[in-house]
Amino acid sequence: MKINLKTANRVTQILAEAGAVEKLGELAAELVKGRRAAIVSDSNVAPLYLEHVKELLSISGFSCGGIVVPAGEASKQPDKLIELWSEFNKLGITRHDVIIALGGGVVGDLAGFAAATYLRGCPIIQVPTSLLAMVDSSIGGKTGIDLPFGKNLAGAFHQPIAVVTDSNMLETLPQNRYVEGMAEVIKYGCINDAELFRGLECGSVSAEDFVAQSIAIKAGFVERDEFDLGERMLLNFGHTVGHAIEKKMGFGGISHGEAVAIGMVVAARFGVSLGVTPASIPDRLVGVLKRYGLPVSTAFSAEELAEAICSDKKNLANKLHFVLLENIGKGVLYPIEPITLISELSTILV
Repeated sequence: MKINLKTANRVTQILAEAGAVEKLGELAAELVKGRRAAIVSDSNVAPLYLEHVKELLSISGFSCGGIVVPAGEASKQPDKLIELWSEFNKLGITRHDVIIALGGGVVGDLAGFAAATYLRGCPIIQVPTSLLAMVDSSIGGKTGIDLPFGKNLAGAFHQPIAVVTDSNMLETLPQNRYVEGMAEVIKYGCINDAELFRGLECGSVSAEDFVAQSIAIKAGFVERDEFDLGERMLLNFGHTVGHAIEKKMGFGGISHGEAVAIGMVVAARFGVSLGVTPASIPDRLVGVLKRYGLPVSTAFSAEELAEAICSDKKNLANKLHFVLLENIGKGVLYPIEPITLISELSTILV
């Protein structure tokens, strides 16, 4: 599958197919003038793919350097950002060269933010290796790092020049990382595609198909709302509570996908309590999440989650913006006063 994702100042070429990474060198040579590449990866992915990616780029005339950060959310920190800038300088990276993000969501977010801010912006190609990154975080230009008081609170919109998604890379993905990526796939069904949800519900949709459908859905949202000011905010379904859970557990204490899965259940129940969501939907959502091995509940109290939620960047104009479901396949943005949050959560967290 090939998609040209068009935003205000960029056309991002998305190539998603088995063996896509083999075309990386040729694509990079076509898209950038320079011939230096900084490949950012992590300690899990680098042993599997870094040398091969270096070889592919070298064949196309690039001088390559690899930068490996520790795997996990803890690498999305200011000190790691500074380390990347330093390594870019050592490699002689200019705005005519290219950064390659080779890894999952953490690598994509960190390398993307480094590329967005080094020399006021360098080209980046995302090469996602996890399911979550393939279907979600590699697409759309959101980059960032975590701060002590919240997830992704420092960041920038920086559209990649290309996204190269090779489904063969899923073969080396640990089962728990595959499972967490399914949360984002299920999210797309919930907010945008009832047919996709039904396919996941009964297990009739293949991995190849749901990856392609998810990429197409995400690309459509980004084209219509690049800077997350309207319709794209629907992609935050489950994320308000999910980010709060991640914060309370210490970033890395629970996977992003697992936290979002719990957040989606809370949001579905929230919708029922507010009269927005049909009463049957939470049970259907719980069923499909369990089918793919995702958690559906948390031990945190309403007070604990409310404290974390109120510091989230989605708290706009003194209102919390929750994404609720009018039905499967139809998400809506719903503002709620913070004062009502604890009482509502208290009835939901069971």
